[in-house]
Amino acid sequence: MDRLNYHHLRYFKEVAQEGNLGRAAARLNVSQSALSIQIRQLEARLGHALFERVGRGLVLSEAGRIALDHAERIFGAGEELQAALAQSSSASPPLRVGALSTLSRNFQLQFLRPLLAEGRYEIDLRSGNMRGLLAALDALELDVILTTEVPDRAGQMPIAAQRIAEQPVALHGRPERLAHGSLAKLLQAEAVILPTEQNISAGFQSLCARLGVQPRIAARVDDMAMVRLLTREGAGVSIAPSVVLADEIAAGTVQTAPYDLGIVEVFYAVSAPRRFGHPALAGLLGAQAG
Repeated sequence: MDRLNYHHLRYFKEVAQEGNLGRAAARLNVSQSALSIQIRQLEARLGHALFERVGRGLVLSEAGRIALDHAERIFGAGEELQAALAQSSSASPPLRVGALSTLSRNFQLQFLRPLLAEGRYEIDLRSGNMRGLLAALDALELDVILTTEVPDRAGQMPIAAQRIAEQPVALHGRPERLAHGSLAKLLQAEAVILPTEQNISAGFQSLCARLGVQPRIAARVDDMAMVRLLTREGAGVSIAPSVVLADEIAAGTVQTAPYDLGIVEVFYAVSAPRRFGHPALAGLLGAQAG
């Protein structure tokens, strides 16, 4: 199968945008007849007519609309490639962020807020397990990973895990579920919504052992969004950083119990050494550290 001629594709893109062969030829500084030959060769290569003549103009056929969509993406990717390697200050490549699937959506928003406010960069978000995210980081498909755990990378490509935030883990619930006089009484009386995240789960087990209580677990959840939903619905009291339930706490539908659990959740930004790193990443990580 012959390869696509991208020179022909560029000419097609110009004609499609102009809607007129003569204007496109003038813009490209080629003769109209030469341009017409280039378009016919591309149509022969693709096996479809790309234009329909309407009056004195050209209108894209269905195949032409599909071809134009692909052409715009192809040449857009080429511009991104040039900008990335040139480290152009005027370029705005997307920041590709991976997040552990269990990570709080509110925390992800908090991390990205400075970039969203700036409005200069598109953000590509991906969630998944640590193995898949690290593979994407190694393959240059991600610029940074947000996580609550430092990956074990013994004998593999080097990474940097920057501690960007830490938040105390607290006990949250609907107001009527928190009125028990002490932490021990509360944990004995109310069912608990417990994240499966290792640091929180282990810390909660140690807390219960110190208090001498045997809690009733309403749900073990690997998704902080579900922790938030179950707490809001009154399915139990939850053990989580306050950022997870920030909107409900602000609205007063959920409150935080006044007890120090002695558990801290640490958030990390994991990146790999790059010669051509994303221009916004260093500033974003610096803002978090500050």
